[in-house]
Amino acid sequence: MSSEMNQLVEIKLSADQTEGTQATVAQWLKRTGETITKDEPIIELETDKVMMEVVAPASGILHEKLVLEGEPAEENKILGTINETGVSNPSNEIKIKQERAETTPNYVSNDLPRKDPTAGLPNPPSTFISPAVRRLSQQHNIDISQVQGSGKNNRITSRDIKAHLSGSIHVAPNIPDAVEPTAAGSEIIPHTQMRKIIAEHMQHSVQTAPHVTSVFDLDLSAIIKHRKANKQAFSELGVKLTFTAYFVAAAIQAIKHQPKINSQFHEHGLEVFKHVNLGFGTALGDDGLIVPVIQQAQNMNLMQIATELTRLTDRARNNQLTQKEVQSGTFTISNHGVSGSLVATPIIINQPQSAILGLGKMEKRVVVEEHNGQDMMVIKPMCYVSLTIDHRALDAYQTNDFLSYFKNVIEGWS
Repeated sequence: MSSEMNQLVEIKLSADQTEGTQATVAQWLKRTGETITKDEPIIELETDKVMMEVVAPASGILHEKLVLEGEPAEENKILGTINETGVSNPSNEIKIKQERAETTPNYVSNDLPRKDPTAGLPNPPSTFISPAVRRLSQQHNIDISQVQGSGKNNRITSRDIKAHLSGSIHVAPNIPDAVEPTAAGSEIIPHTQMRKIIAEHMQHSVQTAPHVTSVFDLDLSAIIKHRKANKQAFSELGVKLTFTAYFVAAAIQAIKHQPKINSQFHEHGLEVFKHVNLGFGTALGDDGLIVPVIQQAQNMNLMQIATELTRLTDRARNNQLTQKEVQSGTFTISNHGVSGSLVATPIIINQPQSAILGLGKMEKRVVVEEHNGQDMMVIKPMCYVSLTIDHRALDAYQTNDFLSYFKNVIEGWS
């Protein structure tokens, strides 16, 4: 081995960075030949759930990129190399600066008074534009300066460009001839890595598990009364007391009553978990869906549940979730009613879990109740609650037993 090779440090992913998920190189934050400082972010990775950064394992110059943007980044795969003893050529540094200047957004025109575009912003936007981002922006005729970056130091990522596309009216992109032609008046919006993995995950779940759904009616009067009396006190502590917090708390109690709901099917037997790592679906608009996980939820009271829901929801919407915060779920809740849905069936099970709980929209409905031996019509705040199960693991008995207990907890809340 040459002396030069002895000076090279490999850039790899560790197991705790991927945790079994598929990751793709979204963009390199450094160019080949550029000076690098140890622990400086050099790569942005995209998974179906989060964006994450790979930092430099050593100082030196970026010697070679072995995994390019858009290619998969696997555990222990060498993504690139750093020459520890290398020194960047001054002419190379000048070239890099020129390239960056050419790709920096033009915030102001020459005939207007110059104004700092970052004035008033908490973090100034990064001027680095990766080749992938530049290519997408050119294909879709996008003004980079109009895109909000979600990467480190507000860097613009490929996902930001795609999010901008999905929320904007724009001209048809300049799609290469290799892409399948589209009909007149249509366009192709490239799939994000998140959308691709969601598609694979959903298809795998349907092909793996026979889905069966049971639906109950749910009276929300008791939790509405409790929330009205306690919402302000929670708010003063910086915690949002949402209906989802009650649903999580009731689901935990119902799981303790019917533990097999919190399980995973294996060919040799049913694995029933003693801990409840409860995931809750969080919509990210056109970007897709993410499922943050409340770890060890069986040990939490309503305040602790609401606190964790607030924290994780805020991090999800700000694209700040770590891989560990979306992993190891044993049971999932889909509160699809927040977007107006009454019933969603079947809600696809989050594999390899055995069940998923669905909560529909709350609406006032006329129901019949017996008072003093007489049937009376009364107006109640109602919603539909469903449980979709993997019929390999569970049957109607466990399903309806869980839902009956869940219903009693919610309707008897005090």
